[in-house]
Amino acid sequence: MAVEVVPEWMAGLEEEDVEFIRKFLLASGSLKEMAGAYGVTYPTVRLRLDRLIQKIRLTEEQAADPYVALIKRLAVEEKLDFDTAKLLIQQYRKSLEP
Repeated sequence: MAVEVVPEWMAGLEEEDVEFIRKFLLASGSLKEMAGAYGVTYPTVRLRLDRLIQKIRLTEEQAADPYVALIKRLAVEEKLDFDTAKLLIQQYRKSLEP
């Protein structure tokens, strides 16, 4: 019996993100084909892919500094605006200075 190992970067993704990756691979990475499959424009698919890339990068950064990763994730998910996220990170890093 094989033991299923999920990479750390993938464990933090939502099911719809994993499905998007699966469809992307099956479409040989064609954003044009993905746009057709989802019934949206090319820029919409590009934006979704960019956000997914950011989520994966944030997962990798989280080990280094969970607070900064949380703030960035909230900004990527549009639960926090970019300027506020930037300010929070700057103030947090200032508070860590000796």
